[in-house]
Amino acid sequence: MTVLIVDTYSLFFRAFYALPPMNTLAGEPTQALYGFSTLLLKLLREEKPEGVAFAIDRPEPTFRHEAYADYKGTRDAVPSDLARQFRTLERLLDALGFPRFSVRGFEADDVLATLSTELRARGQNVLVATGDRDMLQLVCPEVAVLFMGQRGKPAKLYDEAAVLERFGIPPARLPVYAALVGDTSDNIPKVKGIGPVAAAKLAQQFADISTLLHHADQITPPRLRAIIETHGEQLTSSELLIRLRHDVPLPEVPRHAALTAEAVERTVALFEELEFKSLVPRLRALAAR
Repeated sequence: MTVLIVDTYSLFFRAFYALPPMNTLAGEPTQALYGFSTLLLKLLREEKPEGVAFAIDRPEPTFRHEAYADYKGTRDAVPSDLARQFRTLERLLDALGFPRFSVRGFEADDVLATLSTELRARGQNVLVATGDRDMLQLVCPEVAVLFMGQRGKPAKLYDEAAVLERFGIPPARLPVYAALVGDTSDNIPKVKGIGPVAAAKLAQQFADISTLLHHADQITPPRLRAIIETHGEQLTSSELLIRLRHDVPLPEVPRHAALTAEAVERTVALFEELEFKSLVPRLRALAAR
């Protein structure tokens, strides 16, 4: 059986931008809530997980912000219609009753990495539902990532073969690749003069940035070696930002839980309040299985 772990805010944000504006009769915006709920019910119906857990970002700066002041510095402010839906999202998560993990100083990404590592150690398979490509570095025989594409694009399931086909390198080497090509969504700079093809070749050759820099004399041609040596400090900093942490101190609570009949009734009541009439029979169908 598989445990589903959810990158909560990633999917919530994507739901907001994927749907046209929606409001209750009283004028409260609901499209992020509706899209998130629809996706979660679909995952529960199709994947039939043994249990579910949510990972959530905290509002405080993380160790990445302390290491790099401009981390995620290019992101726009949260739209007011989305911000108004966060309090109700908390109510939705309360109603569903699945464990929630959020740890000061770390991102939800690191929480997901730590959860997946712990669950693997217990012999369980894991499915990570996310809209963040950073999660692909977690893929291994026991962990798959369901990546939610942009509006109009279907979700894609990434196992080891899919990551290798997409990037030309195994999942564990993705932090090296990303440190070289940068990540505009997180405001992590690329190394000028190195494109995706060269980055993939270097990631095939070296497991991490420290090894890459230590063995820079093995890099050819000389032009590429000079670029790497010039950007050594930047590469070290970028890898710190990109590589997920697997040692987050999670609270001593169950790592996942199944959907209960009581949770279904609580969630039905909230769906009715939010005027999500079409979702009520879908939720009840899950309880009837």
